[in-house]
Amino acid sequence: MRFILFVFLTALIVLLSNPFIPYWGVMVVVFVAAVLVGQKGAGAFFAGGLGMGLAWLGYSYYIGITTGSDLPNHMAGIMGLAGEPYLFAATGILGFILGAFSAWSGSLFRKLLKKQPDNIYRG
Repeated sequence: MRFILFVFLTALIVLLSNPFIPYWGVMVVVFVAAVLVGQKGAGAFFAGGLGMGLAWLGYSYYIGITTGSDLPNHMAGIMGLAGEPYLFAATGILGFILGAFSAWSGSLFRKLLKKQPDNIYRG
């Protein structure tokens, strides 16, 4: 349940903050969210990745459809991709990678700050 909530939280954070701050600022916000939520390891990695990847995929598709511009096809040609859908997929994959490593870093940072037991031999 926490995994699904963190996916939605990450997607919401990305959609609300992306128009106002650059991508690396969104990565910092996802990092902080992962620290506060406390999702562990692989769960944080995949939840952050899915949240940011799906948000970027949906947002790029929305912009491409609403503007009706030919720019996505031209950009796909410049990047060596076959067409507009491949550009959207590449945007989603890039968003997945950025969100996944941001959330994973936040998870590892929280683990680093967690207090370790002093006397491990006390039974």
